[in-house]
Amino acid sequence: MPAMPKPTIIAIEEHYGDPELTKQFPPGSQPGVMGPIGAKIQDLTGVRIKEMDEAGIDMQVLSLGAPATQRLDASIAADFAHKLNDRLHQTVHANPTRFAAFAALPTADPKASADELERTVTKLGFKGAMIHGLAQGRFVDEKDFWPIFERAEALDVPIYVHPAAPDATVVERYYKEYVKAFPAILNAGWGFTVETATQTVRLVLSGVCEKYPKLKLIVGHLGEGIPFLLWRIDQAMARPGNVDAASFREIFCKHFWITTSGNFSDPALLCSVQELGVDRIMFAVDWPFVANKPAVDWMQRVPLCQEDRVKILSGNAKRLLKM
Repeated sequence: MPAMPKPTIIAIEEHYGDPELTKQFPPGSQPGVMGPIGAKIQDLTGVRIKEMDEAGIDMQVLSLGAPATQRLDASIAADFAHKLNDRLHQTVHANPTRFAAFAALPTADPKASADELERTVTKLGFKGAMIHGLAQGRFVDEKDFWPIFERAEALDVPIYVHPAAPDATVVERYYKEYVKAFPAILNAGWGFTVETATQTVRLVLSGVCEKYPKLKLIVGHLGEGIPFLLWRIDQAMARPGNVDAASFREIFCKHFWITTSGNFSDPALLCSVQELGVDRIMFAVDWPFVANKPAVDWMQRVPLCQEDRVKILSGNAKRLLKM
């Protein structure tokens, strides 16, 4: 029997850094742009493409690392995001078979964010946008930010809800005793999950999905634990006496897609497939914070049929991002 052709592999949560943006923050305030990781994240075509080729990844959807432009003051955020996205477009335009892009948004100015989303999608060919954690201390489900979601629905592109560092008050109250010995408690070890899962729950409860019924949202890391907890959240959030209201499960499963970024677990993936369906799951690595090859090797051996594996590796991304 002839060997099956290699499926296309599209990784959709892959980060880069921009030196001009780094200069806007105090030294040491962005650990992800320092050391070996920092050298990789600021690379766009050298070691990045080399490691993609070594792992067999055909394309990355590039996005700024957290917190991107979300902590910039409103007086400069829109202009800065415009220039950042233009620079990213230059890289994508020069490497159209290897890269696509999510826009960075100046969330300090929601109207400007909606306009920048439209510009990058309609003029630059971007596939949507990525939002990182809190927007200057505020959750993006607040109605001031809804113009972003309204515009995303109108453009039929997704918003990727990505982690960023927990709020300082949360760190002080919940984590401070362990930060020195276990710094990852603030990021991939726990803090990122709590922050992003909380934002996701708030988005479902806020009514933004009912207001914009074709809104599309993405959450990484196999849904930040929500697929595992979905039955319990749905049961607890049921609204007695309001039988016509959509349930938490209905809203989440209709409006959210999830990715495999940085979470290469068979049980977690199979749980997600059972809860959401395989059509809602897309491949991602979380490069350069996570290496490419373990992600690809894992996908080759996950206990799924080849048809479902191809959907996760690229088919679902091609449909959602119109690639």
